[in-house]
Amino acid sequence: MEELRKRHSGLTLDVHVIKTTGDRMQDVSLARIGGKGAFVKELEEALLERRIDLAIHSMKDVPALLPEGLVIAAMLEREDPRDVLISKGNFKLERIPPRARIGTGSLRRGSQLKNIYMDVEIVPIRGNLDTRIKKIERENLDGIIVAAAGLKRMGWQDRASQFIPAEIMTPAVGQGALGIEVRSDDDVKQIVAVLNDEQTFTEVSAERAFLAVFGAGCQVPVAAYGKIEKDSITVTGLVASLDGRMLIKDRVRGPVAEAEKMGRILGERILAAGGRQIIDEVYRRLS
Repeated sequence: MEELRKRHSGLTLDVHVIKTTGDRMQDVSLARIGGKGAFVKELEEALLERRIDLAIHSMKDVPALLPEGLVIAAMLEREDPRDVLISKGNFKLERIPPRARIGTGSLRRGSQLKNIYMDVEIVPIRGNLDTRIKKIERENLDGIIVAAAGLKRMGWQDRASQFIPAEIMTPAVGQGALGIEVRSDDDVKQIVAVLNDEQTFTEVSAERAFLAVFGAGCQVPVAAYGKIEKDSITVTGLVASLDGRMLIKDRVRGPVAEAEKMGRILGERILAAGGRQIIDEVYRRLS
């Protein structure tokens, strides 16, 4: 908000704090309360009812399809998109103890970890970052996996045992990026456009195009990561079963100008390779 004030002198800004379903229901898994959309629904309702003029989201919480009349007008420069391990004894994944108990609220993280280490026990945890870190001792966990972006924004990088390479654990769609959602017919679009980071917007848009093919939120272990290098973009994506036994991963590369098309091509390729069967099975188990 301070950056907006700098760019638009005389602009009046009022901050409204809105508690979402995801904020309130900390003891229920996201998959049971409708996925990550639980963090944005009330904000989008406030936008559509014109009680607020813009909403700031963590892009990994925003479903692939937005309500009619709303758009993401800008994305700020992305923080580190990787996941991070915080472990008791400061071990790294390569030294993970047999039958380790690892806490995470993410099906995506859990399924990718179990795909590599089948004897790991995934313990569902939620809450703010400080609460999750404290659960290592309180719930006798060997470690937890969280987003690197949150850890860095708190200035707690020294608590990390390992920043997990994206090649080992593919990040969530939009992880590390903040987006600004507005009404599509509103002049606010032009006001917030000055905050947009073009590279972040393009990379995350490719990831969201991949997600849209699946029609998936956090109820399904789906991951995607776009990376621009010069005039091309590489998009890596995967879908996995809840137990990690089945995991289909692929990547595509193409022109930056066709970033969203690359995301869709990758999604369709993974669906055709068996991803559809995995998704159907996941929803059957969660129903």
